[in-house]
Amino acid sequence: MKENLLLGAEAIALGAIDAGISGVYAYPGTPSTEITEFIQKSNIAKERGIHATWSCNEKTAYEAALGMSFAGKRSIVCMKHVGLNVAADPFMNSSVTGIRGGLVLIVADDPSMHSSQNEQDSRMFGKFAFLPVLEPSTQQEAYDCVQYALEMSEKIGLPFMLRISTRISHSRAEIIPQPLRDQNTLNPETDKTKWILMPAFARKRYAHLLSLQPQLVQMSENSPFNVEQRINSTQGVIAFGLAYNYVMEVIETHNLNVSVLKISQYPLPETQVKDFCAAHESIIVAEEGYPVYEELLRGFFDNPKIKGRLDGTLPRTGELNPDHIAAAFGIAAAQTHSVPAFVVGRPPELCKGCGHRDLFEALNVVMSEYDNRQVFADIGCYTLGALKPFETISTCVDMGAGITMAKGAADAGMHPAIGIVGDSTFTHSGITGLLDAVNDKSHVTIIISDNSTTAMTGGQNSAGTGRLHQMCEGMGVAPEHIRTFVPIKTQLAENVAILREEIEYKGVSVIIAQRECVQVAIRNRKKK
Repeated sequence: MKENLLLGAEAIALGAIDAGISGVYAYPGTPSTEITEFIQKSNIAKERGIHATWSCNEKTAYEAALGMSFAGKRSIVCMKHVGLNVAADPFMNSSVTGIRGGLVLIVADDPSMHSSQNEQDSRMFGKFAFLPVLEPSTQQEAYDCVQYALEMSEKIGLPFMLRISTRISHSRAEIIPQPLRDQNTLNPETDKTKWILMPAFARKRYAHLLSLQPQLVQMSENSPFNVEQRINSTQGVIAFGLAYNYVMEVIETHNLNVSVLKISQYPLPETQVKDFCAAHESIIVAEEGYPVYEELLRGFFDNPKIKGRLDGTLPRTGELNPDHIAAAFGIAAAQTHSVPAFVVGRPPELCKGCGHRDLFEALNVVMSEYDNRQVFADIGCYTLGALKPFETISTCVDMGAGITMAKGAADAGMHPAIGIVGDSTFTHSGITGLLDAVNDKSHVTIIISDNSTTAMTGGQNSAGTGRLHQMCEGMGVAPEHIRTFVPIKTQLAENVAILREEIEYKGVSVIIAQRECVQVAIRNRKKK
């Protein structure tokens, strides 16, 4: 057993390998991507035959992990917080079916929205599904938690959620691993009534889920990850997960006389929390994300002693940090130097030589000929087409919405109705929207900006590479209106002509703007 200097994401991956998983299922999404990538590159994972290819989306990933669990083997499924919205259907229902082989969902939340559309807190999903949630405060705990979760998942027969945030995922610490555990043998479920969620069976399974709740609370009461540091003080802090680090930094820096209850396993250990709160006159609740448990504690006690995000003691949005915690104790933040006026902010931009640039240039030429210049887009590198110098796109809401919003606008009578989607996003959640458009014979022009990779998250494989034309034709798009061009300056006039023709076609047309991601091309050349 040697020490390893690992990212939190990598620590989780190593913990899962050492705990005997047989598969990891995921769709890349910052800040969770490195978990799967670590397993894909691991020689031990390769020797053990651990399944580690990317899934089309988070829903298919979760369902595949559930299938491996049904077969009796251990698996993890990884995604970012908004990815859990996509996987919510199988996730919620898996709390009713239960599991056989250990199954842990690892969700990476992104407070402050470093690379996301919102700050949603995945612990809400854990409460929603009545499932146990672990929230490590350190990289070592992240390693330990995934091992504990896989073990307890099998013992109690439920999926576990492991919730991390950007800071845990993307910062490094030394990890002391445990001995490598053998993988489970193939041992499929024999009681099919657990897994067939027809009403008669589902009602019994739901009652079973509710009957387990006292046991889950007791597990939290005895959890090695819930630790109390009580001293003779009237001031207490209940610190959840990562927030514990910020609290301890402030207490140690300023030599504060404060008791701390660290909680990293849910549901809430009720007895432990009630005893702690009763022993202190004032309680600050420090949690990264929504005031999930602050709200619950206020409901328990209906007492102004509970302070946190809801009353302004801590900020309601963004990541916590030691300065926020210090301010909650009435300690002024250390004076910092202001940024000089000559330092100009640099907004993100598309890479030099990126094919998206030439696509937007061609599209802007065509759109200048119309009064209505709205273009519905999607999540990917091409979202930067909303910024200068292009300012081409008008929307970016969620994965696949570029196609379906264009269809809805066309249904409302808007022309042109143009949707832009990337190749990876198209296979993730754009296919069904295109099928809706085909079935309704909508007057839409869908542009698939195909750079043959999942570029925004680091260049992972894209599920539809080399097959987009056949997929669109298979869904019923007329072959003559599936057009392919290379977005490059030397073909600007030709590409503008194709765009004009297809925008005026009274039906569904698909234009595949196909050019390899410049960063992937550079890496491929270096490999050669």
